[in-house]
Amino acid sequence: MTDQTPRAHASAAADAIRQLNHETREDREGWQYPGDAYSLVGGLAQLANSLPQVLDQIAQLIERLAVNDHIRSDEGGDGAAKVHEALRGLEWASADAESLASRLGTVRSALSSLAYKE
Repeated sequence: MTDQTPRAHASAAADAIRQLNHETREDREGWQYPGDAYSLVGGLAQLANSLPQVLDQIAQLIERLAVNDHIRSDEGGDGAAKVHEALRGLEWASADAESLASRLGTVRSALSSLAYKE
């Protein structure tokens, strides 16, 4: 049975991106034409569009744990400052993901009119 935890899914997503980095280094089957770039950018935009939701859900978990007094800091104390720092960072990361998704949409739109020329 495979691990179906959020951590396992995040690790699988990171592995998939790492594999994309390898597979897009040079021309190969499925990576030769403008349409290939268009499709890949579309998939990456979809990924970026999904990030704000999961980042918000991470924030909800941390907030819930903090409110219910289930967080402490290895540095001592209740970790309130680190919770605040993490929540602020998640909010910024979510906004950055929204910007990334928007920019990838712009790229995809530009790529949509490009075709291979012999």
